[in-house]
Amino acid sequence: MSTSCHPGAGAPVGHAESRLVVVRGNSASGKSSVAAGIRERFGRGLAVVAQDNLRRIVLRERDRPGGANIGLIDTVARYALDAGYHVVIEGILYADHYGEMLTRLVDDHLGVTRCYYLNIPIDETLVRHASKADREYLAAVTERELRDWYREHDVLPGGIETVIGSDSTLRNTVDRIMRDSALSALPACDN
Repeated sequence: MSTSCHPGAGAPVGHAESRLVVVRGNSASGKSSVAAGIRERFGRGLAVVAQDNLRRIVLRERDRPGGANIGLIDTVARYALDAGYHVVIEGILYADHYGEMLTRLVDDHLGVTRCYYLNIPIDETLVRHASKADREYLAAVTERELRDWYREHDVLPGGIETVIGSDSTLRNTVDRIMRDSALSALPACDN
């Protein structure tokens, strides 16, 4: 998708004190739990931009190259950063579909940016998926879908991501991101 489809692309976004965190990984790798943990720890003033919400709920779109959700994720993240929020973007966010947009956003962000890839083996992915409480989701998303969607070590080009393995607990992962991004040193906002 060209830059012209994203009016803010290429323009500086956020400010020197804003934080942008990107958390990517396969289905059931813990991305949503990590984002929720960061928000809970930080408090108000942190926006969670969830790929599943924008793609599946807002647009009801399939994940495909050039999908409208790519621009929507970019736009929402930029808007929140410019409105004074820190931002966590989370989702599967396949490198070949979302890499260009994410790299451009990282380059344009004026503050501290940290990107993470949760590298969870397929066998652990299946175990984690089976432990989800949402029975309707479990019935709709089977082992076959998980295996079809799974991409081993789907990191963004340029080495901009820190890879976190399955040996890192949820608490340790949230602690690390809070520390790396310096969100732990900032006060919550009253947005």
